[in-house]
Amino acid sequence: MAETIVIKVGGHASDQLPQQFYQQLTRWQAEGKHILVIHGGGPQISRWSDQMGLTVHKHHGIRVTDAKTLAVTQAVLLGVVQPAICQQFSQHHLHVVGLNTSDNQLLGGEYLDQKEYGEVGQITSVNETWLQEVLHDEIGVLAPLAQTIDGHLLNVNADTAAAAIAAKLGANKLVLLTDVPGVLNAGKVVPLLDQEGADQLFEQKQIKAGMMPKIKAAFNALHDGVHQVLITNDLTSSGTILHRSTKRVAG
Repeated sequence: MAETIVIKVGGHASDQLPQQFYQQLTRWQAEGKHILVIHGGGPQISRWSDQMGLTVHKHHGIRVTDAKTLAVTQAVLLGVVQPAICQQFSQHHLHVVGLNTSDNQLLGGEYLDQKEYGEVGQITSVNETWLQEVLHDEIGVLAPLAQTIDGHLLNVNADTAAAAIAAKLGANKLVLLTDVPGVLNAGKVVPLLDQEGADQLFEQKQIKAGMMPKIKAAFNALHDGVHQVLITNDLTSSGTILHRSTKRVAG
């Protein structure tokens, strides 16, 4: 069975992907690896929301999403961010296809906490068989939106979505690509991080609110069977490598 690599690309990072990013994807695709890119779009969603007079509010690093914000999120992810990423991939001669939850019931979900976060969800199911067939020939670029059983759309944090999807696919590697070179402690990259070390960084407030969902997602992916999880800004650099622990990040 082909090796599966899941890469989460943030909204900031998607605007400035370096040449080595595409070179690495080209090598992996030539080696027959299945590659799935989960893309965020936080900065773009915030910018469009502001232009429409919508208040941007985050809680524990997760965007609180009402009906209007959900509509903006859907429009920006599928109409702005994803096409731009796919165009960049195509310009680098990579075989790519844009994907979303409506493709063969790709991503099923349920509410995270409707009272606290609104229209925000978590991934509960993935159409794994169909997705692996797609990834056999093309790099998938997938928006982190899920559907409930009755077809209601939910916004899902991209890091959380990437971790859940990687686990469902039994991925060999999950790379959480960000705009910093890894998890930082006093400005320096932490090369190896276990659960206890992460707890200490939380307590010391070295890990900021925006990094919290990423750290939690990373450890959950490890607990759920993903072989290797990295947080980095460069596919050719390991950045921070996460280690398994006996417990999940609290919260």
